[in-house]
Amino acid sequence: MAVPEDIKNIICARFPEGVECAVDSSGSPVFYVAPAAIVEVGAFLSEDAALKFDYLMSLTAVDWPDRFETVYHLYSIAYKHYVTLKVKVGKADPTLPSVYPVWKAADWQEREVYDMFGISFVGHPDLRRILLEPEWEGFPLRKDYVEK
Repeated sequence: MAVPEDIKNIICARFPEGVECAVDSSGSPVFYVAPAAIVEVGAFLSEDAALKFDYLMSLTAVDWPDRFETVYHLYSIAYKHYVTLKVKVGKADPTLPSVYPVWKAADWQEREVYDMFGISFVGHPDLRRILLEPEWEGFPLRKDYVEK
């Protein structure tokens, strides 16, 4: 079983570019991942024998003044350890590759992030609204959203 420092070392060794460590007070490793690398990093974390992050606990987003940030909380059922991935997404074109091919649990979670924040997940098999009516205008969890 890998401890947080081992997890950090494994990930940083495998991805010297496109992944940077972030500070987290919970004791679990947190990494910023380049948007183009999220599927590759996710697949590695899921498939690596020492890590086995086989469970996508949650996928959400945050609306910062200058960007969006998608947040992936991962868990290893076999080893009982956690990691968090964060991806910065520009507001002008909020688009990311879908992690659905890695974790099927991303299906409805990516749809919810799309529905509430307007972040598109390229490669998602059925990206459409999940909580709001299809004709709903805007994305209610954006800070610039104006109720009509």
